[in-house]
Amino acid sequence: MRWPRAIAGAVLALLVLPTVAVAQQAAKVYRVGILTVESADRLRPSLRDLGYIEGQNAVLEVRDAAGRPERLEGHALELVRLKVEVLVTHGTPGTLAAKGATTTIPIVMATAGDAVLSGLVKSLAKPGGNVTGTTFFNPELAAKRLELAKEALPRLTNVASLINSDNPGMGPVRDAMAPTAKSLKLDLHWMEVRRPAEFEKAFKAMADKRVGAVVILEDGMFNANLQALASLAAAQRLPSVGMAEFAEAGGLIGYGVNFSEMYHRAAIFVDKILKGAKPGDLPIERATKFETVLNQKTARAMGITFPKAVLVRADRMIE
Repeated sequence: MRWPRAIAGAVLALLVLPTVAVAQQAAKVYRVGILTVESADRLRPSLRDLGYIEGQNAVLEVRDAAGRPERLEGHALELVRLKVEVLVTHGTPGTLAAKGATTTIPIVMATAGDAVLSGLVKSLAKPGGNVTGTTFFNPELAAKRLELAKEALPRLTNVASLINSDNPGMGPVRDAMAPTAKSLKLDLHWMEVRRPAEFEKAFKAMADKRVGAVVILEDGMFNANLQALASLAAAQRLPSVGMAEFAEAGGLIGYGVNFSEMYHRAAIFVDKILKGAKPGDLPIERATKFETVLNQKTARAMGITFPKAVLVRADRMIE
């Protein structure tokens, strides 16, 4: 018996509909863990651009240590228990915490100091294991900030550096800054802190030592408290040099990597891994974009005039 075309079409549609429904229900939802001491906001736009939409095909499990590195280990273990498919980390302490929590879940470093020197991977070209991502050389950045401080303040002879003594990546930073300070004829004082509550005490110690400037190092706890650090420096009329965002927060000079670009690259690593790539086979990338930011508003408040040689190197000015 032949059915009319209209009836046959309706029967076919009824047969196809369950198949479509099952396919929709089976659509893959990716679970990405983000371990940070700052915010996941840098990563979200890049993941979205690559097609990972929260609430549709992606779930972002964010664990923010809110500037307190001691929370990282517990957060990392929690993300592992949630069985995320890839774990994105910020900074050396965060990556070490993630690596200590799992040897199987892929880990993507959005930012980290020297990944080889800190023991995160065996080599940049062939990382092996479950860690890959982007790295920058914090010791070089720290030494460069000392040079910028001296260049901006030619009479500078006494400088302090705020350092998180709980950050395992600070050893190489000390090693790089000491000879640089010596070559610039600067007396370098280390101001060790472990938590934000110790900031005020450290700045008081700087005042007691009559240091002429302070260098803020790359550290998750510091990065999460840039406004507070810039305010403390301003209150003492103390010239300060830190990451690029530090100048935006009110510091005198900012110099560092472009973190937005690093997070964009991290999203690309995540995409490759979710599509089947093994982290150990993905070469680690070095940061290539750096910028110098001068805060003219802060300079005027302190009565500082930037030398022409510093002005011409600026990528951005904050008026």
